[in-house]
Amino acid sequence: MRGDEAVIEAENLGKRVRVSDGWLDILTAVTVSIKPAETVAILGASGSGKSTLLGLLAGLDTPTAGRVRLAGADLSELDEDGRAAVRARQVGFVFQSFQLLEHFTALENVLLPLELAAVPEPEGQARAMLERVGLSARVRHYPRQLSGGEQQRVALARAFATTPRILFADEPTGNLDSATGQHIIDLLFQLNREHRTTLLFVTHDAQLAQRCDRRIKLEAGRVVTPETDNPLGA
Repeated sequence: MRGDEAVIEAENLGKRVRVSDGWLDILTAVTVSIKPAETVAILGASGSGKSTLLGLLAGLDTPTAGRVRLAGADLSELDEDGRAAVRARQVGFVFQSFQLLEHFTALENVLLPLELAAVPEPEGQARAMLERVGLSARVRHYPRQLSGGEQQRVALARAFATTPRILFADEPTGNLDSATGQHIIDLLFQLNREHRTTLLFVTHDAQLAQRCDRRIKLEAGRVVTPETDNPLGA
């Protein structure tokens, strides 16, 4: 894959699910292309298909129409194990609900993806990333012993521990107060600059959206504009 090629491409993407009285189209004919190191916000009202689109682009779900290429891999040609292998090599995730393992310490949560990827000397790398997000004094704490902002920083450290090419974030500041949310945003963009990580956000946060290179807005499962300068329209 050449450095100038899109790192995420979706062509005529659709997602349809069965409901009690027939079928519901969650996404219809969505086409997007995202370049390496680009920062992109996906905007739209609740129910517009934002999180569904994120899941399809990340290979967490499969479309009923169209295709996705992620880091050069055509996801439609892969089974779940193949998609998981692409995610493990290329992708990091940050979620609104943090998704930390409650019986693992902060250090163990960050260690997990490094150990799964068979990274040499994983503990040193995990500690360095936790120090980077300001949690070197909290490595032995469990999620229940951490504030919401600290939990999100652990999630961020875990997501960036393997230096992914692409980071998907679903409402990463949604459960945080304004000051803590701003700190998380600053960390994300700092890591983007340093590692040229492509950032793709689903967000209602106008400040986060405004800082992105591009904004993609969905209405009723369709892209209404590939780019908008009015993130408050989310």
